Amino acid sequence: MSISRRGLLGSVAVAAGLALGLAGCAGSDTLAGSGSSSSSEPSSSASGASKSLTVGSANFPENVTLAYIYGGALEDKGYDVTYKVNIGARDAYLAALKSGEINLVPEYAGSLLSYLDKTANAKSGDAVKSGIDAKIGTIDAVAYDFASAADSDSLNVTKSFADKNSLSSIADLKKLDSFTVAANPEFATRADGIKGLKSVYGLDNLKFKAISDGGGPKTLSALLNNTVQVADIYSTTPSIIENKLVTLKDPKNLFASQQVVPIVGKAKASDDVATVLNSVSSKLTTDDLLKLNQQVSGSSKTDPQAAAKAFLKEKGL
Repeated sequence: MSISRRGLLGSVAVAAGLALGLAGCAGSDTLAGSGSSSSSEPSSSASGASKSLTVGSANFPENVTLAYIYGGALEDKGYDVTYKVNIGARDAYLAALKSGEINLVPEYAGSLLSYLDKTANAKSGDAVKSGIDAKIGTIDAVAYDFASAADSDSLNVTKSFADKNSLSSIADLKKLDSFTVAANPEFATRADGIKGLKSVYGLDNLKFKAISDGGGPKTLSALLNNTVQVADIYSTTPSIIENKLVTLKDPKNLFASQQVVPIVGKAKASDDVATVLNSVSSKLTTDDLLKLNQQVSGSSKTDPQAAAKAFLKEKGL
């Protein structure tokens, strides 16, 4: 896993810094720039549920943008929302959620389940959701609907290579005489890495090239110059669309579902909050995340709050 994305989120060390206080993580400005949302009050069917929430995030741009998207949708429904983004790793922001210092954080399903249940081996979205629902109470939280958007490992090829060899799924790689796949070094021993490609898809025709940049520039360069023919790149990395790469489908669920899921502390959970957040998730796709990441982390360097606000407007949210 890239240390700048989901792979970073298990660091225990960052949790120690939580005691220093989250107030310095980010300001509390809302998308409207006023520090609070409109005065209209949403209904709530949860006893004691408040109309004010603090939204947190992990410390990478995609997750920050997601925090502003989910928080912005609540603001538009009359909630008073503040933000504490860039908190740090999973240990830190889930501790903050459990303590009530934050009330909502966007998560990634498979990684969250692995955190909650070290023995979990669920792969499909439904199985991962069931696993999360069974364990989420241990952090005094509720998991709402999964978005179709996912930031997961994905195997990518160039369009020319896909067209030449009629490739659309990982299973199609079996048609090749041989190919080389590039990924982080640990891919060599991960159950969902080389071992899984062989055991799940029967790909005994592969070679492996370790590149330690989490699907970054070096991996991309190796793919584009045909040093490797397949590359493990996170599914919401802007280079995928910038270079018109073809992401191979994973029909046998080699990679666990990493769909985006909003997590809310029980004290703030309500039917109304669920309705708002589920409406966002229902319209959030992986392609949307790719475009948002391109805006925020690409050459335009769009502010995450501005990108979130534009997304909500575009989707009618």
